[in-house]
Amino acid sequence: MSRTIFTVVENCVACKSCEIACAVEHSQSKTLAGAILETPPPQRRINVEGVGAYSYPSRCQHCSDASCITACPTGAMQRDCGTDAVFSDSNKCIGCWMCVVVCPFGGVTADQSSKKALKCDRCPERTARGEAPACVAACPTGTLLYLTPEEFAAQRRQATARAAVCGEQPAQTNGMDILRSLKGAN
Repeated sequence: MSRTIFTVVENCVACKSCEIACAVEHSQSKTLAGAILETPPPQRRINVEGVGAYSYPSRCQHCSDASCITACPTGAMQRDCGTDAVFSDSNKCIGCWMCVVVCPFGGVTADQSSKKALKCDRCPERTARGEAPACVAACPTGTLLYLTPEEFAAQRRQATARAAVCGEQPAQTNGMDILRSLKGAN
């Protein structure tokens, strides 16, 4: 089974490194300094959403039964047979936003400058070189992981087993834990 991006939400500290890395990866220059100067500015395909003391990096989940593919009237939303990623063919997109309406994760954005659907493409250039998508590579806390479902499940089982047998905490303490404990104290 192919790799996909998993989210360990308890590790997210809302640093937004994933957003910046995504925009840079999808820029013409592929550098932060160059991306800042581009017109139109490169757009990120991941959005860190805050909910109280928590945060969540929201992006396309590349669903196996993707409603955006079914809803697209022109066939712009497609699945890559090699990577299993869902992508939007900008040459076929007419900007009707049906994909935006039906996505249950808010993973598709209506790009106002191009009038085309914008979504995570799992960084095909990077993954073709055997690298993780830019958002995963930039994540300093291990919130975003690029693994097969079997690898992710094995990691979660190991963390649960360590907690049950050794009394270890399943997640590392981070800055968000401090904020959460302060919020709980009030």
